[in-house]
Amino acid sequence: MCVNERETGLKARLIDAGVDLVAEEGAQALTLREIARRAGVSHGAPRRHFPTHLELLSAIAHRGFTDLAARVAEALGDGGASPRSQLTALGLVYLDFARSRPGMYELMFRHDLLESGRLGLRETSLPLFGVLTDLVGRARPGTEARVTAGALWANLHGIAQLWGWGSLRLATGAADFVPLLRAALDAHLGPEES
Repeated sequence: MCVNERETGLKARLIDAGVDLVAEEGAQALTLREIARRAGVSHGAPRRHFPTHLELLSAIAHRGFTDLAARVAEALGDGGASPRSQLTALGLVYLDFARSRPGMYELMFRHDLLESGRLGLRETSLPLFGVLTDLVGRARPGTEARVTAGALWANLHGIAQLWGWGSLRLATGAADFVPLLRAALDAHLGPEES
């Protein structure tokens, strides 16, 4: 194995170790020292690929966005369903991702990563927002799709956060987040036509 392959392998191993760590212990556990320990390298080794801690965290968060985008693409399938059905599928995937991978979800939306420019929003979250915007535009022609999509995304993000904290279950008595998703879609798109 040449040096470049070894170095690329180390970079991927560090990201993999971070992904596993955030899944097991949450975003607060993502220290350079612990990621290096789990990757089986010295605590200084991550600096060869990631000069700052934020750059390594951004690479881990990027993996989360890639995973979420793949899940959305799979849920949307060939696009044969109605835009409303596809928006429901997208919303379910988004909320389930937040529920099942809370540490990664928290990391993906950390303000310091988003504001640093290291996360590469153009390559990560903006394409997913583009899918949402397109579906909103097809579900509600003649509206400002980006604004409505932004409001819907904020609503989904709020549901995800409040559901994760237990607040929505307590306040609404809902057993799951599906009725909340349907209410959000109705609020932003109008009631579903029968």
